[in-house]
Amino acid sequence: MTSLFLSVIPIVILIWMMTKKNGLPSHIALPVTALMVGAIQLFYFGTDITLISANIIAGILSAITPISIVAGAILLNRMIYLSGSEDIIRRWLEGISRNQVAQLMIIGWAFAFMIEGASGFGTPAAIAAPILVGLGFNPLKVAMLALVMNSVPVSFGAVGTPTWFGFSNLGLDDATLLDIGKTTALIHFVAAFIIPPMALRFIVSWNDIRKNYLFVLISTLSCTVPYFLLAQWNYEFPALVGGAIGLIVSVIVARFGLGLAKEQHSVTQTVFAGDAAAFGEVNAVNMTATDSRSAETRSSEKQSVQSQSVSSAQIFKAMTPTILLIVILIVTRIKQFGIKSILTDGTEVFSLSFGPLGDFSLSKALIVKLSHILGTDVSWAYKTLYVPALIPFLLVVLISIPLFKLKGNVVKQMFSETASRIKMPFIALVGALIMVKLMMTGGENSPIMTAGQAFSDLMGTSWQYVGAYLGALGAFFSGSATVSNLTFGAIQQTIAINVGLPQTTILALQSVGGAMGNMVCINNIIAVSTILGIANKEGFIIKRTVVPMIVYGIVAAIMSTIV
Repeated sequence: MTSLFLSVIPIVILIWMMTKKNGLPSHIALPVTALMVGAIQLFYFGTDITLISANIIAGILSAITPISIVAGAILLNRMIYLSGSEDIIRRWLEGISRNQVAQLMIIGWAFAFMIEGASGFGTPAAIAAPILVGLGFNPLKVAMLALVMNSVPVSFGAVGTPTWFGFSNLGLDDATLLDIGKTTALIHFVAAFIIPPMALRFIVSWNDIRKNYLFVLISTLSCTVPYFLLAQWNYEFPALVGGAIGLIVSVIVARFGLGLAKEQHSVTQTVFAGDAAAFGEVNAVNMTATDSRSAETRSSEKQSVQSQSVSSAQIFKAMTPTILLIVILIVTRIKQFGIKSILTDGTEVFSLSFGPLGDFSLSKALIVKLSHILGTDVSWAYKTLYVPALIPFLLVVLISIPLFKLKGNVVKQMFSETASRIKMPFIALVGALIMVKLMMTGGENSPIMTAGQAFSDLMGTSWQYVGAYLGALGAFFSGSATVSNLTFGAIQQTIAINVGLPQTTILALQSVGGAMGNMVCINNIIAVSTILGIANKEGFIIKRTVVPMIVYGIVAAIMSTIV
């Protein structure tokens, strides 16, 4: 009982520190929690100080992966903004539809759905969220919408990585993996009837959602129907293909206004309405100024925006960075093109011993690896060419600089703004990843395994009703649905066998849980907040995104009794 208490208490304290009134920012709360877990490992579990130190080193180095992706996304975002492309894209989208619900579904749902299918790694929020902010939506609300929306496609994100790689250590054959994918897709398909409206509610009213619900439903199904059908025979492409089809259908339907209300409040009104005090971002003077504008003024503004038409050439040029990004992601992620194997080639070309620190090696694909850290089995690796930092983010930026004829001072501004934004998030991510490494230290007796096994013993055959939440817990810790599946897949499989539950159903719940855990994943929250310039709101975001996550888990539990 003591082991269970000490395994769980650091996470309880972390959540309390970040979500209490005037909660601590993540760059303080996470390092404090990591220190707490380290102390418990040392003084209670008796873990060797060398092993603890090795995991701390690995945790610090592991932060390079997410922070490099965030830096690349911010750099691209600043380039799109400073080049004027963001303004052109905004005007084009307003030309398709000025209806906010349509804009949110096209970018926040369908577009992000497709990007998740191609890349994962938090890329959807990094690309979609700034576009929505550029349209005039509140950054904090956009962050929450992006986190909640980016859940349904995640199990098949990055060309199915959470499924085929996440369960790779369980000894499953291809047919079993496909069965897991089928069940996973069905649960996500049903949950998708609920999740987009809940995400939209962060920004628009229930009345607006109700009036535009036919469009929401069409946009949702245009992604999830092909997604579900493709999952019946493939577990790599459902999200990518579903998102692409959904994006095309959503744009066409929005262009014709099908399912959309004729009248819609302006973005400014919706962003500022009602809960400005809660967000602490708009004062009463701003609200009064917004609300007191005459009908004539608002009409004039609307006509002015509508008159700002953009040519096809302007749209294509403004969209070129995004198009390049998508093309590069698809070409480098789909193994049939042959480039993925080149970018992930682990064949060693250089090695060097750093003595007691560990063994350094470099592969043909520039994979940097540090093995046997401090003489332990702990290791770290960074896939330089495959992590979406240099390719595609930096590559696209370097191509775009001459394309948009950006001057030296603008380029310098892009890089300086990027550097200034990632300082505090880097500290937070270091704390998060050290905490994760230490929580997983100890094999079957690690704090994370102790907690998971205790909960399964408590639930017995009722485990299927809460199984998805273990997957979500894994994503909350690790920042990845794939890592959640790798970490907890074995526990879920063992539980299924021990209590006599269908293995494919329980592993599907794990996969769904890892996906829905994206909503509260600390890494993702820090990443999207950093990209949008939001400071010290992690606890605020978690308190609100946890609600749709809980609802998602209830849907998964109900579906587990049917499939």
